Amino acid sequence: MKGLKKIALAIDSFFESFSMLALLAMILIVTLQVMTRKLFNFVLFWSEEVTLLLLVWFSFLGIAIGFREKLHLAIDSFTSKLPDKVNWLLDRVIYASTFAFGVYLVVSGTEFTELMNESTLAATKLPNSVVYVIMPITGALVCIYSFLQFIGIDTRRHHGMEEGEH
Repeated sequence: MKGLKKIALAIDSFFESFSMLALLAMILIVTLQVMTRKLFNFVLFWSEEVTLLLLVWFSFLGIAIGFREKLHLAIDSFTSKLPDKVNWLLDRVIYASTFAFGVYLVVSGTEFTELMNESTLAATKLPNSVVYVIMPITGALVCIYSFLQFIGIDTRRHHGMEEGEH
């Protein structure tokens, strides 16, 4: 069991680190693009496409990390007045709904990835599917996090970021 937890944390850390590196790369590429355009009247042919790809991957991984950290939108002003048992039940409904959303991302993302595999991106000549393959990855992560939360395992790695909890 400890080995499985280590593997899961390593995978989780990889995706979190990748998303931070994607953000850094986007900042550097856009800065370089603006500088070369303004100073040398030259545009790197691949910069916009790579930035868009990194933005898509960063955004989708942010969705998964947000669910992991329980940073999704919640309105506690009403539910805080309910009994603990009702809140427990509502939490289970939320986790099940989140799991269903993850399944949707896996199914739809796989379909999009397969559909777009035939075409290529204009500048980098990468398959178009590289843009969409993050959808099933995010969906799988969301399913894992929501299942763990459903069975009572706290998936948060950065405590103190959430506002109110019941």
